[in-house]
Amino acid sequence: MPTKKANPAAVEVGTVAKAAVAQPTLTSLRGVADWQEAAAWLRARGIEDIECITPDLAGVPRGKMMPSSKFTSNTSLALPSALYRHTISGEYPEETESFRYEPRDSDLKLMPDLSTLSVVPWETDPTAQVICDIVNTEGNAVAYTPRNVLKNVVRLYNERGWKPVVAPEIEFYLVAKNDDPDYPLHPPKGRSGRSILGGQGYSIAGINEFDELIDDIYHFSEKQGLEIDTLIHEEGPAQLEINLRHGDPVELADQVFMFKRTIREAAMKHGIYATFMAKPMQGQAGSAMHIHQSVVDIDTGKNIFSQKDGKPSKEFFQFIGGMQTYIPKALVMMAPYVNSYRRLTPDMAAPVNTAWGYDNRTTAFRVPVSDPVARRVENRLPSSDANPYLALAASLGCGLLGIMNKIDPTPPTDESANEGAIDLPRDLLKAVSLLEEEPALAEVFSKEFIGIYAGVKRGEFETFMQVISPWEREFLLLNV
Repeated sequence: MPTKKANPAAVEVGTVAKAAVAQPTLTSLRGVADWQEAAAWLRARGIEDIECITPDLAGVPRGKMMPSSKFTSNTSLALPSALYRHTISGEYPEETESFRYEPRDSDLKLMPDLSTLSVVPWETDPTAQVICDIVNTEGNAVAYTPRNVLKNVVRLYNERGWKPVVAPEIEFYLVAKNDDPDYPLHPPKGRSGRSILGGQGYSIAGINEFDELIDDIYHFSEKQGLEIDTLIHEEGPAQLEINLRHGDPVELADQVFMFKRTIREAAMKHGIYATFMAKPMQGQAGSAMHIHQSVVDIDTGKNIFSQKDGKPSKEFFQFIGGMQTYIPKALVMMAPYVNSYRRLTPDMAAPVNTAWGYDNRTTAFRVPVSDPVARRVENRLPSSDANPYLALAASLGCGLLGIMNKIDPTPPTDESANEGAIDLPRDLLKAVSLLEEEPALAEVFSKEFIGIYAGVKRGEFETFMQVISPWEREFLLLNV
């Protein structure tokens, strides 16, 4: 009996492989080539359930779970379009001229990307997961969904014969369990039985406090085919950072998406929380998601940021000029919540400028010391609460606009760049307005995405404004 093939136009999840599969990639930890290999891969591992997941605007995994037999049997998976129009707290904002709901709340289809298939190592029953793209009922990519926003930016590079390369660094805090949001967060107790204090940057002893948890992070990551480059202790109490190997932007965004889930699950196993809030604890450093970026020529594999003689190229400087010009206007894609702007304040180990410099960590855009072949620019502005797909899209898109429009950067900064005026929007509403007002960003990210994203962010701000803070009760209750 001939094998029935998946029909992308019909947006089918897959078909059962009726014919024998010739030498499938059964040993692969992450990803298979086609539906025949997927069926064999699932059988070889005795997988019972499949989680079909996709990031929403916040980067939260959404999707459906099903038996593995249905995953490979023509099952069509759908989600409502309203899923991409609700806030982080679940509200649905009022419509505006640019923020509209789909009148029928029509279905969007989940299209599994089989290159992301992997096991879910923390589940007790044999379970697998796969990241899905979002398409409409005609099988066309839905432009405003996060993975497609990033794919479109990568496509703009590819059209010019280039391929962007990124390496994210993700900071996060471990915190003691806290089921009452009115109380501040505190670092958990480590193996010594004491809560770790701040000032532990690059401390091996600080990492050793959580040896068993870190072992689980490594174990879970290995089972999913996720590769950690390095892990360090950062400045904050129980603040860690994971660095990932450089690679394709969509693949690295997928990894950050999965790492966040993995780290949270590992922490929960040990009775603590892992948080990617930008500023979880008052008086402590915030958590960033630094992004190292370079661009290579597809045909030659050469880094276009370097000339043949090893000197920086014009594209290198124009990329920086584009980031300086456009990232303040796209900052809401890298700092998406009210809390994000608590991190971007003076004297809190985060840049509040648009300066660049060589090996200067006070600048927003740092050029690390490297050989010409590895010349790159580190964007230090994104916070770890950002959706990785949107943060990477914003950073790469702004750099590309600089090359397209031949924007020269300012001179590099040799001194501290954080001692002057703040060059960035100071709050969420201002950042949203800047995103909407810049026509060049609509060309890169689409007007539809910007309208939906801005509407959701304004809705989140209005929800935040309904909450009375401890500061208001402390200083206004009896004094005004």
